[in-house]
Amino acid sequence: MRFSAILPVLLCAAALVLSFLCLFAGSSKGFMEDYALVTLNTSEIGSTLFNTSKSSSNPFISFIDNVTNSIESDLSDDLSSFAKDLGLHDFYSAHILDYCEGYYTPGPVPNATMSKHDIHRNVTSCSNKTAGYTFDPRTTLQQELAKSGHSNINLTDLDWPSDVDKGLHALRVASKAMFILYCIAIAFIGVAFVLALVCIFFDGRLSAFVNVLVDWLAFLAIGLASAIATAIAVESADVINKYGNDVGISAQKGSKFLVLTWVATAVMLVASMVWCFDCIVGRKHQKTSKRGYVDEPKYT
Repeated sequence: MRFSAILPVLLCAAALVLSFLCLFAGSSKGFMEDYALVTLNTSEIGSTLFNTSKSSSNPFISFIDNVTNSIESDLSDDLSSFAKDLGLHDFYSAHILDYCEGYYTPGPVPNATMSKHDIHRNVTSCSNKTAGYTFDPRTTLQQELAKSGHSNINLTDLDWPSDVDKGLHALRVASKAMFILYCIAIAFIGVAFVLALVCIFFDGRLSAFVNVLVDWLAFLAIGLASAIATAIAVESADVINKYGNDVGISAQKGSKFLVLTWVATAVMLVASMVWCFDCIVGRKHQKTSKRGYVDEPKYT
């Protein structure tokens, strides 16, 4: 038996589980909802309009006045009242296959009796899983407005910046490529796991070399997927924060997801290095054995 293959088996199994978790994180309510690529915070959307509605000529002014009158007493304690009155959620977390939405509890904004660490996310629902899904905030929020009975209101009325749409549109192709690479990586890692399992019962440099090749392909696939995921998370958050702060929206990259995917990448790198070491050591062992056989004295 090749006991040196047990470690790659465990490493490939760990990488396979981590890769599946990356792909399916947030795919249903209650399942790894905190592991999002990026989270859009809309809890204060429209709050800047309260200070300008009186002097604005925007046709949206009548609606703003009505909302202001209805929540004026609570405005100082809860800046998300305006968003909730519109039927919007406090946050939208984008995952690889879908997005989840919900509210901050006990409230979105810290106050005298509540610190930032006391605020938690309460996910209310998640969208249907879709292969190659790309998060589109404008479409999502507009659909939320329509479902809440405010179909006559669009995001332009809320001063939604078009630069956010332009910036995120450029990342859609990258999102689809990321999904494909995760699927390819999972396939290669699965093959690597099976080969490593089989090689426990077989010895030789050829089997080790085959494992090195498959493990490196798996490492490259999960590495590229992780790199694209990182770029999407960082760029999306930067674009939204750059152009959205003026209208009360912000975004946060998914640090937990990025740690998860890069750990999976590192694990596959270690597995490939173990097989490289086994291949080199196996070759030296074979050479030593051959020399010992040739130099052995013959007895009659």
